[in-house]
Amino acid sequence: MAQVLEFKLPDLGEGLTEAEIVRWLVEVGDVVAIDQPVVEVETAKAMVEVPCPYGGVVTARFGEEGTELPVGAPLLTVAVGASEGASGSAASPSSSTSSSPSPSPSSGKGSGSGAESSGGSGNVLVGYGTGAPAARRRRIRPDRLDRAVAGAPVSGAPVVEAAQVVEAPAAEVLVAEAPVSDGPVPVVSPLVRRLARQHDIDLRRLAGSGPDGLILRADVDRAIRTAEETAAATARAAQAPDRSQAKSSTPSAAVAAAPNGAAAAAGAERIPLRGVRGAVADKLSRSRTEIPDATCWVDADATELMAVRAAMNAATGPSAGPKVSVLALLARICTAALARFPELNATVDTEAREIVRLPGVHLGFAAQTERGLVVPVVRDAHTRNAESIGAEIARLTELARTGKLSPAQLTGGTFTLNNYGVFGVDGSTPIINHPEAAMLGVGRIMPKPWVHQGELAVRQVVQLSLTFDHRVCDGGTAGGFLRYVADCVEQPAVLLRTL
Repeated sequence: MAQVLEFKLPDLGEGLTEAEIVRWLVEVGDVVAIDQPVVEVETAKAMVEVPCPYGGVVTARFGEEGTELPVGAPLLTVAVGASEGASGSAASPSSSTSSSPSPSPSSGKGSGSGAESSGGSGNVLVGYGTGAPAARRRRIRPDRLDRAVAGAPVSGAPVVEAAQVVEAPAAEVLVAEAPVSDGPVPVVSPLVRRLARQHDIDLRRLAGSGPDGLILRADVDRAIRTAEETAAATARAAQAPDRSQAKSSTPSAAVAAAPNGAAAAAGAERIPLRGVRGAVADKLSRSRTEIPDATCWVDADATELMAVRAAMNAATGPSAGPKVSVLALLARICTAALARFPELNATVDTEAREIVRLPGVHLGFAAQTERGLVVPVVRDAHTRNAESIGAEIARLTELARTGKLSPAQLTGGTFTLNNYGVFGVDGSTPIINHPEAAMLGVGRIMPKPWVHQGELAVRQVVQLSLTFDHRVCDGGTAGGFLRYVADCVEQPAVLLRTL
């Protein structure tokens, strides 16, 4: 007899708490092998194919493409032990009554005897395994399920998410209690608490969908949407008696009488801040909120740097390597400058009130892609030469363009280089990539009149901008760093002295 196992969205690592379903790779009724990718999801950092630790017949999927799910939410159910021709019976209610192990984030990556006995490999993603003890399941009658979906209280069974009911009509529905308690609120995430405070949501009145009734961000988001819908319905009801009078009013009078934002909302397009765009918004907002940043800039004559690059790329023979980009040279200059001014290769531990100077340079660089702005990281950039850095930048850029960067390749940076000159602009004020301490911005290199050796000449000029965290250093250090970078740009021989 088949055993129906539930596979939940695993912990994708790097602090990610949710993911959006981009594309299902299997259908209900398909036979899947252990560790076969079953769904492609988009996190705030990368596109990830999620493998299923169970082998068997897919009996249900949870969530349509485009749906955003929190970590720990059900993805699909698999009938383990069913043959290819038994998919129909495996999906029937009678075959899904057995207890099944439910993966737990605390079980780790390794596989244990429990995982092996249940048909799972244990090889899922970071912090996720298949060897957890069995989760309790129970079936609820159709009349009780209808009441739960409608919002009516059901004894011993809280409200079930509509997506679960629609996606898995033949599978069992897991439910959790929704008590209003005077004790501690079951919330772990500070983000969830802050979100609830911002929207005046009483956490004590929420039914947690997490383990042991834990309140997740999805629960708060659902409460916010419900409150907004209720407020909108109330507003529509209040305006109903005045519709006849509104029809006789002039358009300008109607706009003037509308509440703030109502006139714009009539024809405005609303774009959800989620995925990469949402992650960028959160990070930049946090940077501006937490970091007291300051910016200094300088114009530099890049004529000699461009000549050196041309000479490097014109070299022939066995010793001639791949072409070296301007970005690779600037990256190498940055690592040399950070060796002289390590204060800027740091972060701030706000809780401990400590500056943490980091031993190695993991250099991030801004890359614009179809999914939005991403910052791949060149690991151990301080140990690489310009050629090695250039090769790694090219490799990561190609992965960024194809959407194949992993979360690990987008995190852990200690300093960021932003070449916005590729957009045809001269300068900008960079926003620090939190939790780093500084970012160097580079404008376009273009011919400009410049005083060179006492005479007016046309030179290749670039503007360099440094935004830094004023907590880690003062203007003298930041100015010294930027001046060293400018000196290396103007006289590349300066860099040779440090090699």
